[in-house]
Amino acid sequence: MNVVGPQVRFNARSHVGLKRKVNEDSVLALPEQSIWVVSDGMGGHEAGDYASRLITDLIATIEPGLSATDRMHALRHAIQTAHELIRQEAAARGVPTIGATVASLMLANSHFVGIWAGDSRIYRLRHREIQMLTADHSLVASLVASGQMTWDEAEHHPQANAITRAVGVGDTLELDKVRGAVEPGDRFLICSDGLTKYATFRMIEDVMNKEPIETVVDRLIQIALDGGGADNITLIVVDVT
Repeated sequence: MNVVGPQVRFNARSHVGLKRKVNEDSVLALPEQSIWVVSDGMGGHEAGDYASRLITDLIATIEPGLSATDRMHALRHAIQTAHELIRQEAAARGVPTIGATVASLMLANSHFVGIWAGDSRIYRLRHREIQMLTADHSLVASLVASGQMTWDEAEHHPQANAITRAVGVGDTLELDKVRGAVEPGDRFLICSDGLTKYATFRMIEDVMNKEPIETVVDRLIQIALDGGGADNITLIVVDVT
């Protein structure tokens, strides 16, 4: 658990899971810039972990002391730069696909900005109710959007792992953005799908309501492990106190 001044506390952890030998997820906390990032690599060992690590490494170079607007632009620029470098790396290796999801949260001036691509997610707990702030870039997302199934049900669809957007995949990368006001007591969760494959909305909401910042991350990871833990599991919880 980490404290960032009197206003924000966070906890971050990544677990390889029970079935994988390599952790292709990357996690980054930049509390001085109020930026937190989760990235989930794809493309196999020495590819997915390279992609996710490159994203977080580039974001980590964002210059301290920038204005909120400049910081947001620097965040987007770092992700776009990673996109180009990953594409170049895939070409150099002669492989069809190397890529990674990204879900990033930035806080500034009593507001939040979430920037993402892929199926890593950002949730917010406010007044004891959980809300998914992002929408997966996946084949099943259209089924959810049309009301044919919930996000929880989509996790069990045969094509649940097929994402339609990722850093490093395709000629251009379109990043989605969500923004809004922050209230005291807000709790944010940024996570890879290694958690959401096993934890439903209600399970996440229950843990986020009950557990303090010191134990909430470990409890959520344990749910994923108890459910099978077949994927890497990475998450960050950020409390606005």
